[in-house]
Amino acid sequence: MVIDLHAHYYSPSFLETIDREGAPYGASLRRNGGDPTIVVAGRPYGPVTRHFHDMKARLREMDKSKIDVQAISLCPPMVYWADADLGTKLARRYNDELAASLVPDRMVGLATLPLQDVAASISELERAVTQLGMRGAAIGSNVKGKDLDHPDFAPFFEKAESLRAMIFIHPIDVLGVERIRQYYLHNGLGNPFDTAVAAARMAMGGLLDRYPRLQICLAHGGGALPYLVGRLDRVAQVREEARGRAKRKPSAYLRRFHYDTVTHSDLALRYLVELVGGDRVVIGTDYRFDMGCMDPVRTLKAISDLPRSDKAMILGGKSAANLLRL
Repeated sequence: MVIDLHAHYYSPSFLETIDREGAPYGASLRRNGGDPTIVVAGRPYGPVTRHFHDMKARLREMDKSKIDVQAISLCPPMVYWADADLGTKLARRYNDELAASLVPDRMVGLATLPLQDVAASISELERAVTQLGMRGAAIGSNVKGKDLDHPDFAPFFEKAESLRAMIFIHPIDVLGVERIRQYYLHNGLGNPFDTAVAAARMAMGGLLDRYPRLQICLAHGGGALPYLVGRLDRVAQVREEARGRAKRKPSAYLRRFHYDTVTHSDLALRYLVELVGGDRVVIGTDYRFDMGCMDPVRTLKAISDLPRSDKAMILGGKSAANLLRL
């Protein structure tokens, strides 16, 4: 069973709510005679083509790509740009509409949450999992600049662990954005580095020690984390300020994460599998963005130096099925 753990959906009501209520927060829909684009604080997200909410079109492309099941989630700009009230309203509407739109046996949902309000997020996560059948949640790599190892988020991760709710971390509001606005580098470099920051802080801040059963998947092959982990180990070895919170060195936490296959490099994916093991790598498409990989099965099978056993493990979907409690 080929399971795509990284696929996105914008619900019509989510877009309509931004259009009606987003202006006070610098959010709007921009229409130039075609598909709408979400604009938040002057930055565009989109265009939002029909593939993001037309499940029949999605199924056709899943079949073409030999994807059996998609785990579907919201993507940036998420809901953190709003205040707590609007963020909670957006999250609930999105989760309700996603749950109602899922095609049984072919799609499962990951909830979106208003993490600018941790208490509301805990409540919505519990509702989404226990009442709507969501398999976890998709969250940003930071929440309006607040990192995920901040003590304020501890109750949320505790609840996620107790619910066995998988957490999918997607980059958002990347650091150093002023220097990477040109050449689409906010995505090409900013996204993978922000994922690495989030994961490193969760490991080095002791969060993974406190919640040992917490299940986490990192977008885009873990971003820069797998390729810089040796440097993080060196930091922990020689710098006093990097020690004292985590029980082990950073590389010892690599297998606490799962990683999708969206690396756009055979060499990078082979290295990732060798580093963390095929049982920690899951299929991802980043559906339906141009920066995604729309044919992940053929892409994986074509990697000549990747052992057949690892290919079978990743394509077999057992790890993804366990994460999603399928």
